[in-house]
Amino acid sequence: MKIFRTTLVFAFFMLCTTSVFAQSNIFTERPVLTDEEEVSATVTKEIDEVFQSADFLKRKNKKFADVKGTMVIDIGVVQNGKVSSFFKVDSDIKNIDFINFMSDYILQHKFQFKLQKQQRYKVRYSITF
Repeated sequence: MKIFRTTLVFAFFMLCTTSVFAQSNIFTERPVLTDEEEVSATVTKEIDEVFQSADFLKRKNKKFADVKGTMVIDIGVVQNGKVSSFFKVDSDIKNIDFINFMSDYILQHKFQFKLQKQQRYKVRYSITF
């Protein structure tokens, strides 16, 4: 009887942990993008979503509610989907604190894709606030 109970408890835990792992994104493999146009389109889409997110808008409006204008930036992406660089190409926004805020915010982002080994892309992105 004790062995049966132990086996039953063990089976229950295995079922629970399997369903938790299946629902989480821990084991979901991110796609590997190889085409430059596909990388550019995906980066643009994800960054659009970042700048429209509640978290970003809340932080921006808290300190920089009066900032308006357009920025053109280059975003570097490396193999694991991390942002490797943020470079302001052009901007009619002159607030250095806001530009630094943007840089820090973007550099913390990790994209939902990977690149091939030793691959790196630079994507030009334009945003109007």
